[in-house]
Amino acid sequence: MSKINVLDKHIAELIAAGEVVERPASVIKELVENSIDAGAASITVEIKNGGITYMRVTDNGSGIAPDDVAVAFLRHATSKVHSQDDLESISTLGFRGEALASIAAVARVELLTATQGELAGTRYEIDGGVEQTCEDAGCAQGTTLVVRDLFYNTPARMKFLKKDVVEANAIAAVIDRIALSHPEISVRFIRDSRETLNSPGDGKLKSAVYAVFGKEFTAGLIPVEYELNGVKLSGFISKPSSARPNRSMQHFFINGRYIKSRTAMVALEEAFKGSLMVGKVPACVLHMGISYQAVDVNVHPSKIEVRFINEKPVFDAVYHGVKTALHRGDAPTVMAFQKQETSVFEQPKAPVQIQFAAPPATAAVQPPPAVPVIPAVRPAAPSYSFAVSDAHRPTFHTDFSAANIEFTEPVPVTQENQATVPAVTEPAAMEPENPAAPEPGPVEPLDSPEPEKLVGEAFHTYIILERGDELVFIDKHAAHERMLYEKLRAQEGRADQQMLLEPVAVTLEKNEYAAVMNSLDVCAAAGFEIDDFGSGTVLVRSVPLILGDDDIAGTVMEIAGYLQSAKNDITTEKLDWLYHNVACRAAVKAGDLSSPMELAALARRMENEDIRYCPHGRPVSIVMKKKDLERQFGRIQ
Repeated sequence: MSKINVLDKHIAELIAAGEVVERPASVIKELVENSIDAGAASITVEIKNGGITYMRVTDNGSGIAPDDVAVAFLRHATSKVHSQDDLESISTLGFRGEALASIAAVARVELLTATQGELAGTRYEIDGGVEQTCEDAGCAQGTTLVVRDLFYNTPARMKFLKKDVVEANAIAAVIDRIALSHPEISVRFIRDSRETLNSPGDGKLKSAVYAVFGKEFTAGLIPVEYELNGVKLSGFISKPSSARPNRSMQHFFINGRYIKSRTAMVALEEAFKGSLMVGKVPACVLHMGISYQAVDVNVHPSKIEVRFINEKPVFDAVYHGVKTALHRGDAPTVMAFQKQETSVFEQPKAPVQIQFAAPPATAAVQPPPAVPVIPAVRPAAPSYSFAVSDAHRPTFHTDFSAANIEFTEPVPVTQENQATVPAVTEPAAMEPENPAAPEPGPVEPLDSPEPEKLVGEAFHTYIILERGDELVFIDKHAAHERMLYEKLRAQEGRADQQMLLEPVAVTLEKNEYAAVMNSLDVCAAAGFEIDDFGSGTVLVRSVPLILGDDDIAGTVMEIAGYLQSAKNDITTEKLDWLYHNVACRAAVKAGDLSSPMELAALARRMENEDIRYCPHGRPVSIVMKKKDLERQFGRIQ
């Protein structure tokens, strides 16, 4: 008995359709590309329920002749390839002749089309690959294709579709790319009876970028015009100050086709090297014009990946074109300062003395005490002593308030151990000198071990403590990050917020935008109040209190990228990641200048809270024994 069977035509068509039609966005991509190849100047896309139940694509292109309507739905039927030689220089977006046949095999399709000069058009219906109706109908020049009930006859495929909003955003991303790839075509997108995109179609790429991404994104762009070794480059790149935390806003096009090219991506980022902060990547909308014979687009079912005969000209054109644009367009930021009436370097004027009629007798004032030694909060913990070498050093922004540091009675400070800094005493606290009062002495904790001593700070990053016969090195960023992280976790979703004086608008890629809108409760639990501003833009109205004036837009972009890439819906994991992100951004950074008082307070809190690791798992401190140090100097063997 034969084990090899020839598949039924219908089954074979369903299998073949799976390679072309993966989701509603695949259908829209194929139909819109057909409209572009037909010479349309205006394309309207309308969907409902994420495109699963209804999709309609209308164009004013050349239309389909009555005799070709039924043939167009046959597999491998196309008007774009006539011979083998045509495959060596493909200039159209479609060329395989599989799209209409694959769509018709898994949906209910209705076609209305008319060519120029015809008195009547054609109406054609096909369900599941079976023709239903073909008749004359009145319609305007062009083609309207309606797709209903996608995967109605393949329930196994239907269950793999995602939520309506996810599928709709995937379609929106496809429409965005179409509008950017052909700015000469007016593209209109209607989503559940609401228009979300309407590009002008005036042939200007900047107009299309503005329609797709909005004012904020467009304002941070630099134009690119360059040609090298037969590769013509045009479009826009982001200014270094407008860089993004991920590559979702990098768009490359070759001969009007959206592609993903590692060669172009590496060339772009190499050109920006030295101009961006660590962890940032540039955004772009770049069109590359290249000979059709030099690129092969028939290497992947989605036709997004391409292969170059020689990648070096493409790399060189992108690299040098972007470098040139950066040199010309990235002007340094001009900062304007308000003129101060009195410079901080000027000597203060002598105060004006006012004489009163009957001045009271002046009592002797006790001299201000010296800077005290800071003991530990807990009785058993050691105290810190340090020398203030520079009272005017700038400090980092932390939450180490005076309430976190406890002082003992004033301790006399000698020249041998530390400098003396006068303390400012409020007038109301001044008391008459009492000669009979005993001099205050140092307060020693009971059963206290040898006190810790703040030696200083290395590289503006590592706090150095002397503790008995040990040296303790503390990573101040890691320690502070862990403290902030634990504080956020302790609030259990009730993070303290600060309202922004002016909301921050953040433009996101469509899938990232959908991820944020689906996780507003998670963002709110972490302290972010975010509203929908439409067309891929969100408004940030409040941020966590500990975040301060950090890069709010960059933070939200990074959060959006994580939420979009997260494959599970576990709220606890997402919230924990947000706590990590906020704590890392708000913590004092390595290299920041810190005062000795802040270093001591940070070391004290780390010891009291028993902090050992940062939220990323890195150690907060390391210890070096005295004997190990002496062994390095040859003092002991």
